[in-house]
Amino acid sequence: MPKYFVCILLLIVAATCVAQPKLEKLTVEKIMRDPKWMGTSPTNVQWTPDGQLFFNWNPDKAPADSLYMITTINKKPVKATILQQQNMVAANNIVYNLGRTAYVYAKHGDIFYVDIKTGTTRRIVTTTDIETNQQFSFNDTKVVYRRNLNLFAWDIATGETIQLSNLQTGKAPKEINDSSLSKQEQWLKNDQLTNFEVLKTRKEKKDSTDSYNKGIKPKELRNIFIDDKIVQGLSISPDGRFIGYRLTKASESKRVIVPAFVTESGFTTDIAGRTKVGEVQGISALYIFDRERDTVFLIKADSTLAGIKDLPGYLKDYPKQLEEKAKKAAMRNVYFTGPHWSPKGSNAVLEIFSEDNKDRWLVLWNTTTHQLKLLDRQHDDAWIGSPGIFNFGVNSWIDEHTCWYQSEVSGYSHLYTINVITGAKKILDSGKYEIQQAQLSNNKKYFYIISNEVHPGEKQFYRMSVADGSKERITTLTGNNQVTISPDEKNIAILYSYSNQPWELFLQENKSGAKATQITNKAQSDEFKSYTWRDPELVTITARDGANVYGRLFKPTAGSASTKPAVIFVHGAGYLQNAHKWWSSYFREYMFHNLLADNGYHVLDIDYRGSAGYGRDWRTGIYRFMGGKDLDDNVDAAAYLVKNFGVDAKRVGVYGGSYGGFITLMAMFTTPGVFAAGAALRPVTDWANYNHGYTSNILNEPFTDSIAYHKSSPYYYADGLKGSLLICHGMVDVNVHFQDAVKLSQRLIELGKDNWEMAAYPMEDHGFTEPSSWTDEYKRIFKLFETELKK
Repeated sequence: MPKYFVCILLLIVAATCVAQPKLEKLTVEKIMRDPKWMGTSPTNVQWTPDGQLFFNWNPDKAPADSLYMITTINKKPVKATILQQQNMVAANNIVYNLGRTAYVYAKHGDIFYVDIKTGTTRRIVTTTDIETNQQFSFNDTKVVYRRNLNLFAWDIATGETIQLSNLQTGKAPKEINDSSLSKQEQWLKNDQLTNFEVLKTRKEKKDSTDSYNKGIKPKELRNIFIDDKIVQGLSISPDGRFIGYRLTKASESKRVIVPAFVTESGFTTDIAGRTKVGEVQGISALYIFDRERDTVFLIKADSTLAGIKDLPGYLKDYPKQLEEKAKKAAMRNVYFTGPHWSPKGSNAVLEIFSEDNKDRWLVLWNTTTHQLKLLDRQHDDAWIGSPGIFNFGVNSWIDEHTCWYQSEVSGYSHLYTINVITGAKKILDSGKYEIQQAQLSNNKKYFYIISNEVHPGEKQFYRMSVADGSKERITTLTGNNQVTISPDEKNIAILYSYSNQPWELFLQENKSGAKATQITNKAQSDEFKSYTWRDPELVTITARDGANVYGRLFKPTAGSASTKPAVIFVHGAGYLQNAHKWWSSYFREYMFHNLLADNGYHVLDIDYRGSAGYGRDWRTGIYRFMGGKDLDDNVDAAAYLVKNFGVDAKRVGVYGGSYGGFITLMAMFTTPGVFAAGAALRPVTDWANYNHGYTSNILNEPFTDSIAYHKSSPYYYADGLKGSLLICHGMVDVNVHFQDAVKLSQRLIELGKDNWEMAAYPMEDHGFTEPSSWTDEYKRIFKLFETELKK
């Protein structure tokens, strides 16, 4: 063979060897493999006080992410050295004094103090204990921190450390004195002292000595015994006078045991799970210790608190229960958070939540009279929720008398200010959109907010005036802009993504009109980019009650199927948004929808009733009936596809995981003829099995609102199964327990149903981690749809 032919052949072979692999055709195996094949997105973005930006990243396809860094001058990412990693202090871990001339932070379990003017750093403590909750107090002259159960103060000028509180476990010892004696014991004692002179003399001498010692003894810290309770929220007022803390007694309710069958030892291992909805919850109480008066105050809500005796509206469906509760006229159980102190400590605001989560009160605690004054009440017949509602206390004071908070009282979560002295309230913005994040600027003149004002499926960053609510938009990229502000507020780091573009890091000046500079570019590998990923069309569907339902539509490749099949995807979590303009947390499902579209399916993914991002009425549209309006929206979405795209009404499938699995079951059991096939992944089958925090908000409790649980649990409707059903569930799921799938299986067996099957995954929790499990699950889903929707 001529030499030049050999050379050409070698060049071809070499080129073939180094060429990037092509994703010529999507398959389940390719989609569900280790997600690193897609590329790598930066995560955990953190500024340091000196303006460096650190983030986790893995552009080299290493086994794990590494820490990278840039500066505002040198914007090329470099891997942080071991020394830089050890010395890195995240700005979100530091606490400034009022003048922002110094800050403190916790690292390696110890507390550090930094003087910004001199640039010096001092390690306040070096102990084997873990010190936390660092803050400035005593008018910024001391640094206070928590060690174990108590607070300690380090004097900045002298370096002296003093203990501020003396909380101790166990019960307070019983004080023995005459008042604790019985009548018989008191008579015997008096008789002894009357008839024995030596006893009488010794007692008088002891009493005199005790009185003298008490007079000269230095004042001791008050002993505060907490029994067997847990100390939470331990903090001190800025003037150093008051210490606030909560004592919580954990619930002793029965917990579910989750067995792990495949273990290293070869023996079954029991995993301690959670309690179920309706079980007795932990008891919490708020205390404030006045160091000046050496007095502990138990903070209680009384009957004067507006609405504290109100009975929930759902009781109208239970006349006997309503009558009994109305007669008692008892106050509802509540719990407190706080105190949240004004900058100088003259005012303290507390949050009070009703145990049924239908009320949130903001109250002012008077430091002189110790009385509570109502500032704001937010009530919801369903439950209190939405963005920012539970973030009060995080830099919530604008000045000594004015604080800010978020409320959904207008129907959407917006910003409010209130003067705690006069009670004057002001709303800073309004409209049919949500303020999803809010942060007060260093100078207290602006809010930095993220909202979906432009579109429900888009997040943009703004600067809003505290004075009048006027705002200017800072970010411009269409999609989701997750912003982290530099400590000096001159720059912002943006994690940005679009519908078909995974997250990348950008850097921008923190001002309107500034251009964002892309820092990373490895979120998509060459193999991943070799396929043209769809930019799903955002559509609006008119539901049967006239509401607008947003969805993402994946259209099939032309001519890829003559049978006109379609699939409805139901996102999980209930309160989550997925019909949006950014890279979905359901990235595997997004890629699977591209595969389905390649194979001739229309795929529609909607934000049904109960989803996040659309205000109060949408959020609570599932109250007392999960599987009601939320299911109706998905059924209406199927009808939308039939009407507008010629989809065959007899060839529509549905699938989803967790809450999406629950809706899939309700669809297959209660809407016969709408869905020919459904795949319910890790589904809730009986809401009485789920946790308290989530479920009691929406359905109340099984023994108080059995109607809601019966209407909402697929378990009761299994007899309605008509189409083909696939159930997939991890056996070590500590969120939605495998017990749910087992109970439903037994129910289907007893009903004689034969058009269903179940796949169990012995080593998987709620969110699968093994590519082999993901692959097996989605191969089954694809087979189900190919078999049932194309036959």
